[in-house]
Amino acid sequence: MKVLKAMETTEIKALISLLEDDDTEVLTHIEDKIISMGEVMIPFLETEWQASAQPEFQKRIEDLIHALQLSAVHTRLKDWKANEPDNLLKGLWAIATYQYPELDYKKLKKEVDKIYYDAWLTHRPYTSPYDQLKNLNQIIFEKFYFSSNTQSPNSPNNSMINIVLESRRGNPIALCIVYMLVAQRLKMPVFGVNLPNLFVLTYKSDETQFYINAFNRGMIFTRKDIDDYILKLQIPTNTIFYEPCLPLDILTRVLRNLIMAFENLGETEKIKEVKQFIKILS
Repeated sequence: MKVLKAMETTEIKALISLLEDDDTEVLTHIEDKIISMGEVMIPFLETEWQASAQPEFQKRIEDLIHALQLSAVHTRLKDWKANEPDNLLKGLWAIATYQYPELDYKKLKKEVDKIYYDAWLTHRPYTSPYDQLKNLNQIIFEKFYFSSNTQSPNSPNNSMINIVLESRRGNPIALCIVYMLVAQRLKMPVFGVNLPNLFVLTYKSDETQFYINAFNRGMIFTRKDIDDYILKLQIPTNTIFYEPCLPLDILTRVLRNLIMAFENLGETEKIKEVKQFIKILS
């Protein structure tokens, strides 16, 4: 609340009350002022919304709250790109706050920690990569019951990491993300791979490289399987189909999936907003 130190609560209420004015110039000035003060204004706006019985005034407040929340997502994505581009979970949290503005990052991290701690208890780093992954598969798919979201494959919730962790359901990239977050905490060289129409993982060390399909309960496959997949799609081959991608690439793909989900729902305004997120990351 540091931003608001210079203003008393009564002054803030007086400022918000000016949203009842019908003068367009006054309204624009007040809205700009409130937005410049940031998301700390949201609780005050919510209080005034509850106290009002005027639909038009309430609608103006709703629009302002949304604008403040949207601005906060923009800020989080910019901060992530500038300061923590390797922290995939932090970037996913920033995206999830678009739909769940009050989502707490620490709480989200604790959910991932729970899976990691269980996997760590039975992890044997001196065994073969295949045995290590067999153990991880058992934890993720049998103990925590993560599985493919075949009922709602196009739902926006597949792009919301908090819902994926809560429901234990996800599309290919969502399940790969959970798998990779835990594997990397275990210091396993597991990374995302941007295949067309499908997101998979690769285990890549100096000694070996193979691939993992988290959408199919951690099934292991080879480079030749990718060759066959690309051949079937009848598209030119590309090194990105075989090699690890960056967290930035993963976030961008999550956002593109979110756009497709909103297209299916006819959510035109949300499509525009998510495209702005991609622009921030590009």
